Amino acid sequence: MALILVVDDERSICELLEITFRKEGHKVEVAHSVEEAQRKLAAKIFDIVISDIRMPGSTGVDLLKYVKEVSPDCFFLLITGVPTVETAIAAVNSGADRYVIKDHELVDQLRRAVRAASENLRLQKEAGYLRREVRRLTGLDNIIGQSPSMRAIFELIQTVAPQSSRVLITGESGTGKELVARAIHENSARAAAPFITINCGAFPETLLESELFGYMKGAFTGANENRRGLFQAAHGGTLFMDEIGNMSLTMQVKLYRVLQEGKLRPLGSTEETDVDVRVITATNKDFEKEIAEGRFREDLYYRLSVIPIHLPPLRERRDDIPLLARHFLEKFTKVMNKPIRGISPEAMRRLEAYEWPGNVRELENTMERAVALEIGSEVSVGVLPGRIGGYETPASAPGNGSFHLSVDGLDFEKQMAEMERRYLQAALEAAGGVRTRAAELLKISYRSFRHYAKKHNV
Repeated sequence: MALILVVDDERSICELLEITFRKEGHKVEVAHSVEEAQRKLAAKIFDIVISDIRMPGSTGVDLLKYVKEVSPDCFFLLITGVPTVETAIAAVNSGADRYVIKDHELVDQLRRAVRAASENLRLQKEAGYLRREVRRLTGLDNIIGQSPSMRAIFELIQTVAPQSSRVLITGESGTGKELVARAIHENSARAAAPFITINCGAFPETLLESELFGYMKGAFTGANENRRGLFQAAHGGTLFMDEIGNMSLTMQVKLYRVLQEGKLRPLGSTEETDVDVRVITATNKDFEKEIAEGRFREDLYYRLSVIPIHLPPLRERRDDIPLLARHFLEKFTKVMNKPIRGISPEAMRRLEAYEWPGNVRELENTMERAVALEIGSEVSVGVLPGRIGGYETPASAPGNGSFHLSVDGLDFEKQMAEMERRYLQAALEAAGGVRTRAAELLKISYRSFRHYAKKHNV
């Protein structure tokens, strides 16, 4: 929970907000002037500051400027009972995270804002802890995860990296196989030597052979000079061969010979060249099936899979989705220079519920799209792709195999009313409490939205 400082010269407001947020589990301190607040801020680090704008002496905007200097990561909420365009502009220009009007919805609006800020703070702390811990253990800055399966992989990387054994990385597309290969290389004695990658599925057989082993001038039409292959370019380092399962049987024989003898012969050459390369391979195919059906050599498989590492799909490590989403959010907000602070709870729920057939790569692309389209201060459901933003878990989605009508029947009117109420609440949450935006998300008029909201007491 967060440490909150409430600043207002009206003691009743301070008492109300103190009681409200203490009930939600937060630690709350109060100050009745900007000067008192500054003394508290100089002595302690607060996560969230909620401050009135108009107070005797210095204003809430003055306090905001002070907080941004001494504690720039602090989430700052400005409240006012006398809203004007000038104060709103001053609040935004000074870096306020939210600007809330003192009316009958004040407590509810502040509660939602504090919940969102607390969730963002929690994710930031978890991500920071994880990055520090991973750096301490393995230096794997680019691999994000805290699930048991990923922690086991971190430990395995740390164990196998110093060795020279070959590694076969398996897993679905988009799970981060190249990141693991690079981490193994960078934590090995070969880190100062080249790390070379090749996608074996992207080359036809003849071109793949010349890419891997090199060629001599005149070896084939267009070979106008001698050229080193990737094995020679990676000498002393690591060669990462992705999609190894797409390699032809003829090339598999040639690769097996190089791995067995540590020598290769460039195309058109009569001389063999020694190579010292650690080979790491990756595939998204089932090698047992490939071997059984004669598409992959069993002897080569055993040469490649001295140490197998399997990367689980994202749907099997859902605990990592918030961390990964926040990581990509930070990455793309910096790239696009956009002031997006977090992800709304409803949007995060949709991200966590989605099956992610494209795994981490799909999540990364989704967050890039969300940051590009979002115009608010946090990623909302509206900027997620339809397949994700409209995603429902099987248990809640009518019309599929998991939807059953009880033999006792059901109260149709009651069920439909409950569904309407849930959609209204979801739209409000996705819209950050802005009712006109919620009506747009539901594709109904604002008048209709008000009618349904009154009908269902939302």
